[in-house]
Amino acid sequence: MLLAFKLSDLVTVPFGFLLNVLYGLTQNYGIAMILFAVLVQLVLLPITAKSKKSMMKMSRLTPRQQEIQAKYADDPQRQNEAIRQLYQDEGVSMGGGCLWSIVPMLILIPLFTVIRQPITYILMETPEVAQQIVDIIKAGAGELFSSNTYYDQVTAAQLIPQFASQLSAQIPGLSAETLAGINFNFLGINIGAIPSFAFWSWSAYDWAHIGAFLVPVLSAGSQVLSTWIMQKLNESVITDKNGVQDEETAKKSQTAQTTQTMMWMMPLMSLWIGFTVSGALSVYWFVSGMARLVIDVFQTKHYRKIYDAEDAVRIRKAQEAERLEAEKERLRAERRAANPEGITANTSKKKLQKQQRDQEQAAKAAAAREYASKKGILEDEAQQTDAPSGIASRPYCKGRSYDPDRYANTEE
Repeated sequence: MLLAFKLSDLVTVPFGFLLNVLYGLTQNYGIAMILFAVLVQLVLLPITAKSKKSMMKMSRLTPRQQEIQAKYADDPQRQNEAIRQLYQDEGVSMGGGCLWSIVPMLILIPLFTVIRQPITYILMETPEVAQQIVDIIKAGAGELFSSNTYYDQVTAAQLIPQFASQLSAQIPGLSAETLAGINFNFLGINIGAIPSFAFWSWSAYDWAHIGAFLVPVLSAGSQVLSTWIMQKLNESVITDKNGVQDEETAKKSQTAQTTQTMMWMMPLMSLWIGFTVSGALSVYWFVSGMARLVIDVFQTKHYRKIYDAEDAVRIRKAQEAERLEAEKERLRAERRAANPEGITANTSKKKLQKQQRDQEQAAKAAAAREYASKKGILEDEAQQTDAPSGIASRPYCKGRSYDPDRYANTEE
């Protein structure tokens, strides 16, 4: 527990100080929350940039990855090795995109603690004093608190001015800033209160109720819009092995299907949570989502320029390969036209050497016959004289020392 507490302090302390400074400058929780959401996204910019770059690289490889999966559909081990080699050749980390996308989530978990505990992180009171303030106000106006004690500080912070005398009497040493409470009024909406989804039970249909109802609705709607835009941006970077954009593969990719599911699932969860917590959290989600969308658009354009340059090189190489192949096919077509029967000379090295030996032997035999004719020797005698074995075509088949009269009867 001590380790977890120390780790969470790395996020809650600096971001709590930031929110305290912003509220001190604006004296309005809604404006401070908007600035806070934008600055948080700027702080997370290096992490989101790494995540975006890695995910775009992986998206570009989708067509080639699908080719590998189809080629080795019956061999999962070979398939994984080929995909791993593809990622290695392209300089892509297989878990890089997911890793960098998880880091902001790990930061956001303690970040919500800063938002839901304004007495601790904006009014800078200790957790013990903050709990005392909540208990005193809760004893006098318990009906104003929801069953979700997780956001008790948000409810109590806006009621502090009404209980200032009781708080100062029971908790000596409270500063004037703390007794002034926190201003949750933003555009005529109390974003410290929990919006009511049951609009049919409203006591009045005024802007305060309608605006509070619209805050979580706009937050969920903005998430649908931003997810849809991000999906289109991600699909635009998917190219085939030659660097040409592959829209069909992009639509059928696993990333696109996952994004399609998340497009509706996450906003619906956000909508449900938005009607169970204070409106301040929905304001944060809305502004944070819009800031993240703007950043994502610029990041996509930036990295797309880099990847377009790489794709241009791929396209040139593919065109050159096609040109060379077309030239080879043209030469093959000319040879086929010149030799329609498809008869080709035997160009084997051994065959050529044998042909050369045969030609030399034929030349020698012709010279021997010519010489024999000049000397008046019969052809059979010449062959017998020239070939010890008596076989002209196989002169040494019976050995160099062959003597046909060796075993003849010499006594007769």
